[in-house]
Amino acid sequence: MSDISIALHDVTVAYHGDITILNGVNVQARAGQVTGIIGPNGAGKSTVLKTMFGFLPLRTGSITLHGRDISRMAPDERAAMGVAFVPQHRSLFGDLSVEDNLLLGCWSFKRDKARIRRGIDMVYDRFPILATKRNDPVSSMSGGQQRFVEFGRALLLEPSVILLDEPTAMLAPKISKELYSLIRAFADEGMTVVLVDQNVRRCAEISDYMFILELGRNKAEGTHAQFHEGSELHDMVATWMDYKID
Repeated sequence: MSDISIALHDVTVAYHGDITILNGVNVQARAGQVTGIIGPNGAGKSTVLKTMFGFLPLRTGSITLHGRDISRMAPDERAAMGVAFVPQHRSLFGDLSVEDNLLLGCWSFKRDKARIRRGIDMVYDRFPILATKRNDPVSSMSGGQQRFVEFGRALLLEPSVILLDEPTAMLAPKISKELYSLIRAFADEGMTVVLVDQNVRRCAEISDYMFILELGRNKAEGTHAQFHEGSELHDMVATWMDYKID
């Protein structure tokens, strides 16, 4: 179990005090792997990520990061410990330039000029299109390019854990394919990736392990191999989710 980076242990979370969204959920994500979370709308998938990042308080249970209890830590404290979060909905400042949006991602180490420059250069190396548009307002960019800015801003934290909520929603297939390749590369580089996705086929393709949620509870889980065609998990997801997965 020592390779588990971030985990929810028997977690219950409620909105507005009495609307329970997660009910005794257990999720573990390992270093160097993509951990996929799938399920129907309202299953609590995005809530898992918001809980991991500290946006929502726990009613019961705990959260650990590299074995340390972070249940009571604020989001900025978790970010300082290497947890990055890319939400489903755009989180950029449209009137600001690409570089200014990236610089905002350096706020927690704003006095470390060398680290800032090194980080910005790293983002431009990974996303060359952003280097050519560094002075353009992000509102002038395509949805896919804006997503690159959000990915780049997350990477500036030098995260060990990156939480991704529907990263390819509403994007063209070509851009989605590129983003899935990036997500797989993050894990191959040693990061822990937790991916919430409605695209079951693609999630199954790149995930090393998947958790299925239903009505805020764990329904099933398994390795990449266990979701292959002919397996019980494959057949269950294909029928239950009304998706054809390979």
